[in-house]
Amino acid sequence: MLTNMLQSVHFQCVQNKDFIMPRASIESNSRVALRIQPADKARLVRACALERTDLTEFILRNVLRAVDAVIDQSERVALSERDSLRVLELLEHPPAPNARLMAAARAMPAQQ
Repeated sequence: MLTNMLQSVHFQCVQNKDFIMPRASIESNSRVALRIQPADKARLVRACALERTDLTEFILRNVLRAVDAVIDQSERVALSERDSLRVLELLEHPPAPNARLMAAARAMPAQQ
């Protein structure tokens, strides 16, 4: 029984005034606890009613959209036209390897 209980332990981040501290929580990993001001919850519930959906679906839909935007922004680099042309030029005409690059290549383990 203790083994089953330990397998379902995960950590939540508890935000204090000056720091964020993990704390153990014994729950399945499919739930998220949210502390929210009553006025904010009332606004959420009102928006749910306007969109004819439940609170979970509304929060998930909107949070996952924000999550995708954060991930997309962190995984992509937007280049100016000048920088894009420079990258294409370097791909077509790469510079000759310098001594440091050659040393790094020699230091790599041989692939078999």
